[in-house]
Amino acid sequence: MSEEIKIQDCSVSYGENEVLSHVSLTVKKGEFLVIIGPSGCGKTTLLKMINGLVIPEEGLVSVNGAPLEEENLTAVRRRIGYAVQGARLFPHMTVEDNICYVPCLERKMTKDEKYILTQKMLKMVELPEELAGRFPRQLSGGQQQRVGIARAMASEPDILLMDEPFGAVDEITRKGLQEELLTLWQKTGITIVFITHDIGEAFKLGSRIVIMKDGGIWQEGSSEELIQNPKDEFVRRLTGR
Repeated sequence: MSEEIKIQDCSVSYGENEVLSHVSLTVKKGEFLVIIGPSGCGKTTLLKMINGLVIPEEGLVSVNGAPLEEENLTAVRRRIGYAVQGARLFPHMTVEDNICYVPCLERKMTKDEKYILTQKMLKMVELPEELAGRFPRQLSGGQQQRVGIARAMASEPDILLMDEPFGAVDEITRKGLQEELLTLWQKTGITIVFITHDIGEAFKLGSRIVIMKDGGIWQEGSSEELIQNPKDEFVRRLTGR
């Protein structure tokens, strides 16, 4: 697999608080990479750095072989889907307008084109087509989260970044969303970087798992490698061993 994301010796501080310290990480094309670690370890900052929302004081971030600072960040972000906890849909827009938001930024879409795209995306996330005209307040939490994933995927991105996207839904809905996301990844071959606090979720979803601690990468590997060869007591506790 070729490299899609490369982070080289990157550091980020907020004021006097160093959030990331000399972090290096490579994500291969088509990988499902899960990042897990305690609150404040730098997971979200790392994800935002990939999307160009946070610029490191030191180091270099490259996407598809091109350093972010040399690219048009707006164009890069349109190739990257972004889904977060609670979906954060635009409340004044219908489901159709939410899903078609980014594609409509890229080009003028006809009413028929928006309809076809919306139906395709609703089918992909297993939602009924009649939801297209509803507003977010008329949806359940699980439905909103599915629409959030559909919106992130509507522009056919190369990379999907997900920051605890299932954290705000109940356990049954969460398991269903996990299964749907795995199926989506297997069908599309998209590169996914996924943040979670839940080790069970990390083991279920990740083709590779990165454990973060104190602003750095503590250990990485498959679920089997982390269980069989934990680096220390912190990893043993995290993996429930």
